[in-house]
Amino acid sequence: MLSYKDFIKNKQTVNHHYGFFVKDEDINPMLFDYQRTLVKWALRKGKSALFTMTGTGKTYMEIEFARIIFEKKNKNVLILAPLAVSEQIIKIAKTEFNLKINRIKESGNGDGISIVNYDSMHLVDVNNYSAVILDESSILKAYSGKIRNSIIDSFKNYDFKLAATATPSPNDYMELGNHSEFLDVMSRKEMLSMFFIHDGAETSKWRLKKHAEDWFWEWVATWSAVMNMPSDLGFSDEGFKLPALKENMIKLKTDIKFGVGFFGNPATTLGERREARRKTLTNKIEWIKNKVESNKDEIFLIWCDLNDESKAIKDAINGCVEITGSDSDEHKTKNMLDFADGKINCMVTKPKIAGFGMNWQVCHNVIFCGLSDSFEQYFQAVRRCWRFGQKKEVNVYIVTSDAENKTLENVKRKEKETEDMYIQMKNKVVEYLQKDLMEQDIDSSNYFPVMDICLPKWLGR
Repeated sequence: MLSYKDFIKNKQTVNHHYGFFVKDEDINPMLFDYQRTLVKWALRKGKSALFTMTGTGKTYMEIEFARIIFEKKNKNVLILAPLAVSEQIIKIAKTEFNLKINRIKESGNGDGISIVNYDSMHLVDVNNYSAVILDESSILKAYSGKIRNSIIDSFKNYDFKLAATATPSPNDYMELGNHSEFLDVMSRKEMLSMFFIHDGAETSKWRLKKHAEDWFWEWVATWSAVMNMPSDLGFSDEGFKLPALKENMIKLKTDIKFGVGFFGNPATTLGERREARRKTLTNKIEWIKNKVESNKDEIFLIWCDLNDESKAIKDAINGCVEITGSDSDEHKTKNMLDFADGKINCMVTKPKIAGFGMNWQVCHNVIFCGLSDSFEQYFQAVRRCWRFGQKKEVNVYIVTSDAENKTLENVKRKEKETEDMYIQMKNKVVEYLQKDLMEQDIDSSNYFPVMDICLPKWLGR
């Protein structure tokens, strides 16, 4: 009778597109040791995911991965990235690598290495490329099912694939399934049926089978690398210690109550929470305005979720630049890059517009005008500033009200679950990954027997 581990191995989708070995001298010496090691690993895998923390240089690893494939294999490479992040990648490639990356803005395709925004993917002839890189690949979850399927289907037969993000939400197994399916390892449905049990009435809840837990993480380790700090992979953490993060809860008192009775209750439903945010907006704007204007020499990044909040903040604070969803791509890109260069002292926007990928270490003061229920958006928004390379203590001000306690409690609960799951994921995947990395310097070819060994009769049985 097959063991569960053997059963899983028999069921796993085999990736027939293998990568290739490169030597240390083939990789740009500018990269840190752990970055060179992960680039070598990704090239050997051919199709893989880099789940490394913000500021660990995923952009540098992506560029080097693309360069080597183009120069060694003469294959065109396509990079998909969020808006404005594309310009960051082009700039880094030019200034740090002396490498040209073509920007696809209109219909047409360039040879070599090209980059396009996710929203403009329809401009690309995917048949012109053999390798693809998804920058901030957790965006797979943020998009609708139609776009997600389009990304997965469009690059189905590519020889080389790399997905890179700091947050495949570890407590969202669906996102790991999206990555697995994109990388041609196993479909999301196969992953769920093989490793998970559906939790009855809650249609969106899947629970990892207890007896399959170790095999699941071992399987994840075959196609992904998880790293929070370089020391996770046995390298030095020198230069990668983050400055302090100081979270300040600004809870404004209100007399807003919901429900029946004399005392009522704080907002609980989504509709009530939105109503509470709108009714407390004036008080929040007053606090935010006083904070910014009393620190005129500082740079502030302000996050909001509602159009009314964004407009009110822009109108209240002199010189504050607003980025909205209806703005042109040129307006969004210019202001995001100007903020990165320190040309803008105060900017307000939404996490879903600018919360992924941007490097804004120039700023160490972050204000949230209320919170949504998404911990991932909060995490990514904070990490635009609190990332490796930040030199100052980062101050985060969460301006909320006592009527919005449920939202704050929900975000904190998700934060704790994410931290616990990330530790579990990191510990289990790194255990298998370290073994894989130790063996990758052995330059050997894959051997697949096509017939059973036949021993001479004189050896007996």
